[in-house]
Amino acid sequence: MHKALVCVLSLLCLAAAGPARAADAATLARGKQLMEGIVACGNCHMAVSPQGEPQFGKPLAGGFKFDDRAFTAYAPNITPDVATGIGGWTDAELGKAIREGIGRDGRLIGPPMPIGFYRHIADADLAAIIAWLRAQPAVRNEVPKSVYRIPLPPNYGPAVGSVAAPPQSDKVRYGEYLANIGHCMDCHTPRDDKGMLMRAQWGAGGQAIPGPWGVSISRNLTPGPGGLKDWTDAQIAHTIRSGLDRKGQPLKPPMAFWFYKNIDDAEMAALIAYLRSLAPLPFAGKS
Repeated sequence: MHKALVCVLSLLCLAAAGPARAADAATLARGKQLMEGIVACGNCHMAVSPQGEPQFGKPLAGGFKFDDRAFTAYAPNITPDVATGIGGWTDAELGKAIREGIGRDGRLIGPPMPIGFYRHIADADLAAIIAWLRAQPAVRNEVPKSVYRIPLPPNYGPAVGSVAAPPQSDKVRYGEYLANIGHCMDCHTPRDDKGMLMRAQWGAGGQAIPGPWGVSISRNLTPGPGGLKDWTDAQIAHTIRSGLDRKGQPLKPPMAFWFYKNIDDAEMAALIAYLRSLAPLPFAGKS
């Protein structure tokens, strides 16, 4: 074979085997906006100390423990570390895990990963999230395997095809999209005896959420009594971003206030427009 042709083929092989092309600045900026804002993956995937305290310097290294009667789950390491994180995963494998809940080994990813909501992530935003994850420092952190004491479903639905985000000009629909990818209603909707979200009480709060902080009772996000009926848009935005209620009292985790403070004004306005469009329901918990 001609030497020049050999050189060309060798270069092509190296290019094919090498790292993926770096994401453009706009894609990374969108990934940062999502991950440090409404999506807030670091809220669960943060590394913790041996005493169980969050290590804010390692926001994606995993290890956070979720203890429930149905499972003991550990948030995995989602930094680009090859040995203990996602460094060896392809973009397609990551996308399938995020939107369909199917891991690299073909096994279903169990709760508390909110796959039902992540199925709504638009293609462009999914690409931005993955690009941003790949741009983060790799942290070596071996995380225990999750243990489930309930049978997991065979899947979370059919394979996800192409998904487009609603136009931002449609504030209510775009706000619903943001609430979905931020899985707001995963906590702010009561669950039945089987642990399923109760669609008839969407956003009515009352769910008890245990954690290192004690037990949080989620608030009513509907415009009904005991909800946001008498709140101004400014008050809602301030509480989401600061973690302080209208009286200045601090709210408990797992609300990710340190991420939500970065939600920009346009997306916050859309999110609030969606919340105001919900059916006005009374608070679903005990007053």
